[in-house]
Amino acid sequence: MAKSKAAAKKVLQSYSIKGTNKVVKAGDCVLMRAQDPEKPPYVARIESIEIDGKKKNVIVNVRWYYRPEESIGGRRQFHGVKELFLSDHYDIQSADTIEGKCTVHSFKNYTKLESVGSEDYFCRFEYKAATGGFTPDRVAVYCKCEMPYNPDDLMVQCETCKDWLSFWTLQ
Repeated sequence: MAKSKAAAKKVLQSYSIKGTNKVVKAGDCVLMRAQDPEKPPYVARIESIEIDGKKKNVIVNVRWYYRPEESIGGRRQFHGVKELFLSDHYDIQSADTIEGKCTVHSFKNYTKLESVGSEDYFCRFEYKAATGGFTPDRVAVYCKCEMPYNPDDLMVQCETCKDWLSFWTLQ
C-alpha cells in the first residue's frame, strides 16, 4: 500500500506584506481585505504564519476581532467607533489578503493615547461567536445614564459630587 504524501508546512517567523515595506509576525494585528470592497477591512491577530511546502502559498492562522455591529446584539451607545471584540473564532487565510498592520490597544491604554491614528483600535471584551457571550460580562458604569464609558464621548466631572457625566446627559 502506497503512503500518501501530505504537503509539509513550514512555520515562518515573519511575512512581508505585499506592496508595502511592513513585516508582520505572530502576535501582530493586521487589517485583512474584505470580499466586498465597500466594507472596511477585517481585523485579526496572527497566531502563526506557514508556507505550504508543495505550492509555496503563505497562509496565516488568525484569531478574528469582531466589530460591535458584527456581533449578536449589535452596536450599542457605549461602543466606541474604534472598538473591537477579540473572538474565539479562529481561521486560516491567505497572507495575500493582509492589507496592513494595525494596533489593538487595551481599553485603558487607548484612553491614554495622545492622538488616535487610523490604525489604532481598542478591545475591552472577548466575544464568544457561537453564543454571543462576552467576557467580562460587566464593566464599570458612569454617569446618571449608568452606561459604560465611551471614549468617543466627552465626559465632564461635576465639581460638587465629583461624578463623571457624559456630555449628552447634561443637555
